[in-house]
Amino acid sequence: MTEQELQLRRVLELIKKNLRQVLLGLLVLIALLTSVKTVGPEQEGIVLFLGKYNRTVQPGLNFIVPFGLEHMYKIPVQRQLKQEFGFRTVEAGVRSQYSKDAYRDESLMLTGDLNLADVEWVIQYRIVNSYNYLFRVRDAEDALHDMAEAAMRKIVGDRTVNEVLTVGRQEVASSVEVLLQRMCNEYENGIRIDQVVLQDVNPPDPVKPSFNAVNEAQQERETLINRAESEYNRVIPRARGEAQETIQLAEAYALNRVNIATGEADRFSSLYAEYVKAPEVTKKRLYYETMERILPNLGNKIIVDEKGTNVLPLLNIDQVRQGN
Repeated sequence: MTEQELQLRRVLELIKKNLRQVLLGLLVLIALLTSVKTVGPEQEGIVLFLGKYNRTVQPGLNFIVPFGLEHMYKIPVQRQLKQEFGFRTVEAGVRSQYSKDAYRDESLMLTGDLNLADVEWVIQYRIVNSYNYLFRVRDAEDALHDMAEAAMRKIVGDRTVNEVLTVGRQEVASSVEVLLQRMCNEYENGIRIDQVVLQDVNPPDPVKPSFNAVNEAQQERETLINRAESEYNRVIPRARGEAQETIQLAEAYALNRVNIATGEADRFSSLYAEYVKAPEVTKKRLYYETMERILPNLGNKIIVDEKGTNVLPLLNIDQVRQGN
């Protein structure tokens, strides 16, 4: 026998002697690799024994039965997950990159007025029940994707294209969120919907120019209407104010005249009532009051008796009048 053959025989004999130890070491290594599992801080471990649910383990270092008798699924229960519709994020960062061409079938939808809208949206959700997530629904992620698309198509199909593209976007997102959560509860898939966000809503590319022209015309119409309303609000209230002022002045004048007339009538009635009681006394009083009001305005006054005719020649009345 050659030296090489001798060396080969020695190696084989050595392997035969240590085979048990080698096999035992391999078994220990495999047991360690298949029994020691680390559950992350945001995860929850679901352990299956021979394919059947056995227990749920918490974050940290955990041990399971080795050699494939037990298997562990790690579920991210503390992490917010998301699904994208109508696009996919290729590279996230300061300038994220997106891919859209392969996902137009997800975003193209028929509205309630038989128009088309290209709707891109995102759902954000959390897994709140690991058991239901794994065992109540087969492939819960794909099922959630299909449910979200069905919910969005239903809500968009109940609204006009103008509502979806403009003022109704927030209402659409809120309605989809409520409907999708209701569906998740019915299927018991262990998922809670946090938010539905409409990323971008546009008309399909072939009709964008026409749609933009219509929008411009509508905006111009709104501008003209607002301008006319502004002019109306500037002129009409002023005219109404002036008219109201004229009416109030007329009413005040009428009220003043009526009050004066009423006062004079009341005064005359009072005088007449006193006159009826004592006519002679009233006549004298009126005479005295009248003279008291007139005489101070007459300058020099000469009062004579009706029988004093001899006195008049002694008075130089003409000079008195010239002096006045």
